[in-house]
Amino acid sequence: MAVTGIVYFLGRPTNGVAQFSLTGQLRTRTEVRDGYGTLNAKGTDPAFLTSQRARLTFGYKWDRINFNFSVQDVRVWGQDASTINNADGNKLMVHEAWAEVTLMNVADTTIKTKGIDNLSFKIGRQALIYDDVRLLGDLDWLQQGRRHDALLVKAMHHGWQVDLGAGFNQNTDAFGYTGTGYVAGNVPPYVTNSLGELVATPAGMLPLSPNGAVGAASSKAGAPVLANNVSTNGMNQQYKSFQMLYISRKFGEVKFAGLFFKDDFAKYRLDSAGSDANGFVYGRRYDVKGVNSRLTYGLMINGSFGNATALKNFWQVGAYFQSGKDRDGKDLNASHYTASLTLQKGKFSFGPGYDYLSGNSATTPANETHRFDPLYGTPHKHWGYMDYYYVGTGSPVGGLQDAYFKVKYQATRFFVSLDAHNFMLAQNMANAADPEKANIDKNLGYEFDFIANYSLNKFTTLELGYSYMKANNSTEYVKRTTMDQARHNANWAYLMINIRPDFFKSSSK
Repeated sequence: MAVTGIVYFLGRPTNGVAQFSLTGQLRTRTEVRDGYGTLNAKGTDPAFLTSQRARLTFGYKWDRINFNFSVQDVRVWGQDASTINNADGNKLMVHEAWAEVTLMNVADTTIKTKGIDNLSFKIGRQALIYDDVRLLGDLDWLQQGRRHDALLVKAMHHGWQVDLGAGFNQNTDAFGYTGTGYVAGNVPPYVTNSLGELVATPAGMLPLSPNGAVGAASSKAGAPVLANNVSTNGMNQQYKSFQMLYISRKFGEVKFAGLFFKDDFAKYRLDSAGSDANGFVYGRRYDVKGVNSRLTYGLMINGSFGNATALKNFWQVGAYFQSGKDRDGKDLNASHYTASLTLQKGKFSFGPGYDYLSGNSATTPANETHRFDPLYGTPHKHWGYMDYYYVGTGSPVGGLQDAYFKVKYQATRFFVSLDAHNFMLAQNMANAADPEKANIDKNLGYEFDFIANYSLNKFTTLELGYSYMKANNSTEYVKRTTMDQARHNANWAYLMINIRPDFFKSSSK
């Protein structure tokens, strides 16, 4: 009883007294995957699995400081090597650990320095969430989520929001370590050499194999071999550093938001280890001075008019561009355009949208690229729930067009939604699988996503989802570089149970 009383007192929102919060999350997602993320080969069976996130978040808030610490465990049920062994590859990790310190606050009379309505800095491991999480988001759908180690300076003044951010990554502080080379932290300990033999991965090397396959023989012209994906969009290299500027202002019902984001990737050189007799391991070494810098910049505008009783309109347009160098040092010139309209009447909302992400054509020079990368956002929200594009399995070389229509019914504790997508290539892609055709057909097929979500109580929600992909040979070629070898009808269904208790709440109604 005494402990309960202390916890209740600490969690009470009292003026002038520090406030504590303690929340948890247990989220399971049971899935039937029959073509999720990529098409399955003919004759294969669907996969069935349950993944789980267990997260505990502690918060502390005072007038001039806001502190957050979040730890989580992410795993697939049964992933442990045994019930008495922890060799499972997924450990308890820090999801977020940050502190935000207020430097100026016009509403706080105890702070003598004025001039800006609100000025603060936020430092530590944190999620970067902006606008519709198209380019920067926490990727909450993914059980492990997304976070950055960064410093963020935040200013608010007369309705203007200005955020400046930066981060610099390193993966060791060992004595004797020199330079700032940054090797991927998820390199497998063993790799297959050029003779097909399993050997230890050479120290400081990111090994290469055809398509990055773990069991394939090492190849000089291959792709990086990783234990798991570094990031979304099939990235095989994390940024070395980043700098960003975000500016937004709302005028009436219209909001303008501009973003500049520069991420720097460590340069590398090709190397090999081994001998003719014992076989070679080919790979990359990130010990070259300098970085390849990618610049992303653009503007998003959204607004609304009308009312929900009659007919309310929500609209959004955006344009973003990328220049500089991609992570492999190629000259980059890419673009992304988006436009959508949502009409709401009562509990119903519906409307069309269109996204364009540039890509390479069949005639793009080898030292150039026009493939737009949607940075570190939440692609699951935008380009189909089956995660075919810009998620873990990468994006089409020819870019993407997505014409979609969304319908939603929102009640107090329940909502259902249905999204329909027609995917197409943005540029022609050369057809290496069919010599009779120079390019593959641009049409990548259709996807339909259905969701039903119900809130059992304040802390618990149930979500049922089903998605269907009507693919074709172009889809297969983009995802698998083959034709007529995969099933073109893909299905995916899931049941997600999300329990998020607030341990300082006395009622869960």
